[in-house]
Amino acid sequence: MSDRPIILWFRRDLRLADNPMLHEAARTGRPLIPVAILDPVAESWGAAARWRWGEGLSVFAKSLAQKGARLILRRGEARDILSQLVAETGAEAVWWSRTYDPDGRARDVAAKARLRANGTGARSFPGHLLFEPDAVTTGQGTGYKVFSAYWRAASRLDPGRPLPAPGVLVPPSGWPDSDDLSSWRLADALRAGEAVLRRNSAPGEPEALERLSDFLRSRAAAYAERRDFPAEDATSGLSEYLTYGEISPRTIWSETGKAGGNAKFLSEVGWREFAYHLLHHSPDMARDNWNRDWDRFPWRADNADAEAWRRGMTGEPFVDAALREMYVTGRMHNRARMVAASYLTKHLLTDWRVGLAWFADCLTDWDPAANALGWQWVAGSGPDAAPYFRVFNPVTQGEKFDPEGAYRHRWIAEGRKQPQEDALAFFEAAPKSWKIAPDARYPSRRIDPAEGRKRALDAYERWKALKLLP
Repeated sequence: MSDRPIILWFRRDLRLADNPMLHEAARTGRPLIPVAILDPVAESWGAAARWRWGEGLSVFAKSLAQKGARLILRRGEARDILSQLVAETGAEAVWWSRTYDPDGRARDVAAKARLRANGTGARSFPGHLLFEPDAVTTGQGTGYKVFSAYWRAASRLDPGRPLPAPGVLVPPSGWPDSDDLSSWRLADALRAGEAVLRRNSAPGEPEALERLSDFLRSRAAAYAERRDFPAEDATSGLSEYLTYGEISPRTIWSETGKAGGNAKFLSEVGWREFAYHLLHHSPDMARDNWNRDWDRFPWRADNADAEAWRRGMTGEPFVDAALREMYVTGRMHNRARMVAASYLTKHLLTDWRVGLAWFADCLTDWDPAANALGWQWVAGSGPDAAPYFRVFNPVTQGEKFDPEGAYRHRWIAEGRKQPQEDALAFFEAAPKSWKIAPDARYPSRRIDPAEGRKRALDAYERWKALKLLP
């Protein structure tokens, strides 16, 4: 057996347990060199996601150290950095966990080609999903376009049992040089927002596992009934940890089954699987209308109304609360996401890609597949989409899902004698260039909800007429 090391390239798989790549590598008994690379793909992520990945790397490095390993950090093109590390360490192979977004796949193909051309082994592993995107197919061997049918088929498959965390990892005879994480300056784009985000962040695999345990123990039973109420702590809060691979979907699946199962909760894990299934079959989904008929829809490009939406200043408290929650915590409750997205694309008739870009910049749980599917589902242009005539009324949504106003009170400071701490934190995080203050008047509505609905439906009727034209 060779004693040449294996380089383990970590990206969105920052965990020890149920990590197929790490499990197999530890079984070889070979020296292992864990590596993370700030490459152009990672550089392209939004400000909050880039920062949160760095926070996850910091925790993961400590977990590796407890196993006798170090996390080596490098910056540059992945194929170049990996080739350099092979030359420096004499590594025989480079392994990594698969990614499924188009940019990540293109990077990985280029890295594999360079390594193999130089005589270095290159191997990729599953682990980011329950099922590989092409493992679930219709009777005709094609991909699914409707979630319910997809999930019925996927639910019949066995994802297998989670793998245990490895024991001590064999170190190489010498460690290559590493960047200091602080030199990557991942927080720079956040400016004042970093301190606020940090107060609302708890990265790492141990925290993810504890959150899952707490959810299954205390909240899962009421999940289906209470998940849509954003003022309540009724959801799992695991999306951020899934994003960076600090917990595996297979662990969630297994532990939920042990706790008696929860079909509604697991279907939300299934929605994430469906998003990657679609992105695999339609890699342009994150940039283009999945249904190309919508290329003719008269959405507005970026505009002043959209800027007010980004700043949480639309004059619709439920929508503004959602945008402010995201700016302070890096997360947004799912019901609030649907209402905020509907308001932008329908009441304000703004292209869904404007909203997608803002979410990508501000969400710490940003996921390339789920973000794209969510926006296109609400806008009406995507697969399994909400019909365009389904326009969420921000007033009635607030009355139904925030009946006591607790969610809105938590995030809206203006007009209150004693604003809550989170409401004030939004103004602490906001750029000074926005020139906003908690003691200012709350903005007037951009558009009356009924008028906005009518305008959206009129636009929909005009679009249907355009569809008939050659």
